[in-house]
Amino acid sequence: MSVKQGLLALLATEPMYGARLRAEFEARTGGTWPLNVGQVYTTLARLERDGLVEVDGEDAEGRISYRLTRTGRAEVAQWWVSPVTRESTPRDELVIKLALAVTVKGVDVHRVVQTQRTATLRHLQDLTRLKQRATTHHEEAADGDGDVDLAWLLVLENLIYAGEAEVRWLDHVEARLVREANRPRPARADRTTPGTTAGTTSDPAMGAIADLSTTTEGAAR
Repeated sequence: MSVKQGLLALLATEPMYGARLRAEFEARTGGTWPLNVGQVYTTLARLERDGLVEVDGEDAEGRISYRLTRTGRAEVAQWWVSPVTRESTPRDELVIKLALAVTVKGVDVHRVVQTQRTATLRHLQDLTRLKQRATTHHEEAADGDGDVDLAWLLVLENLIYAGEAEVRWLDHVEARLVREANRPRPARADRTTPGTTAGTTSDPAMGAIADLSTTTEGAAR
């Protein structure tokens, strides 16, 4: 989540000071991605430097409010109509953990998968309970609170879909491990085979990684 774009979107509604921006951001996302005040004010300073926001005034308690400039409003308008890019893959600790587990001797990969599946299913149960409460509150809410409740429901549903997808992927990983364990492998006398150069391994796991790298590079081109 881009903190910069989130703050700009909030400022498009009305001028706000840092602590209120943080409160509004967390209220509209259910506190899923908490911010600290220092992070908010650091971002505001950068936005002011870039000409996207400007000081609107100071209240009786000394809190400085910011508002969007014309350039800032154009930035927000462009953000709403632009897709979120997926060109750079974010690091996923679980994917990294399993990728390393299958290449490190002595790791019980099946146990890693089963432990994670149990934790993810438990998390899904918690999210489902939260969704049920949020749905009830949304249906009973006054008009003024309905949009915030709807925003929180959308966040919860995204987390639920992501959790369900993770469970399906873990099932796939476990099935893949069973097939890999039963796959016949050619006998090898050493780490090299005819036709390979020195320092080149014929390890099928490394070959699979190389194939994946080649496929990824080809797709990027």
